[in-house]
Amino acid sequence: MAMLWVSKSLNGMIAMSGVMLLSMPAAAEEGFDHWAFQVTPYIWMAGMGGTIRPMAATPSVEMSNSFRDVLHDLNAAAFVSGLAQRGRLILFGDLTYSSIGADGEVAPGVGATGKLRNTSLTLAGGYRAFDEPGSTVDLLAGMRAWDIKVSARAPAIGINAKSSLSIVDPVLAVRFNKALTPRWSALVYGDVGGFGVDSKSTWQVIGTLNYKLQDSFYVSAGYRYLSLDYRRSGTLIDIHMAGPLLGLTWQF
Repeated sequence: MAMLWVSKSLNGMIAMSGVMLLSMPAAAEEGFDHWAFQVTPYIWMAGMGGTIRPMAATPSVEMSNSFRDVLHDLNAAAFVSGLAQRGRLILFGDLTYSSIGADGEVAPGVGATGKLRNTSLTLAGGYRAFDEPGSTVDLLAGMRAWDIKVSARAPAIGINAKSSLSIVDPVLAVRFNKALTPRWSALVYGDVGGFGVDSKSTWQVIGTLNYKLQDSFYVSAGYRYLSLDYRRSGTLIDIHMAGPLLGLTWQF
């Protein structure tokens, strides 16, 4: 039961943290020679499936969790993305934090507690390879890093375990933005990474519909699918996450 909790919590942590920056509308539809910036807080209502082995010498757990399952054990979370653009140059970053905790039993009458904290950072740069009125295509390259800490305690049977995991992967991406009307736009993003550098593979696809509220504010709604396959030092994270997303972008 303790390993089941750790696996479920790891599911929730990863599902709630991702790169929603990539669902934001383009910073500008025309070329410009000054810097423009945008900041986006967001939420991703993802469910999850796959296989987790959180530590070496622990059993693997198959799971299929809805967004409600993921949300149940969440204590705190913060997700924010930012983008800077000048002409065809694009720079972006995404920082996420989540803390998950739960109480349970490892055996009848034997209480246990567990905590999981995650910080992830994505940094990338790109070039606007295609820029025509109403349509843009960006080519991007960068890295995605995870720092994951897990602890589990069951004092009655002498369990006091801690584990940490760091993952750093290169990623290559393409992003397409299309203006539909003066206020509406659509965005499709896809990336692939890992390549055996740290994880075996990671990839994702995002599609959003964006609405311009005012000159500086957009709302976005869409769908995201993310896959990660990590296998090192006895740890296995082979999961996929999918669900709707919502974001609010401020441009300045």
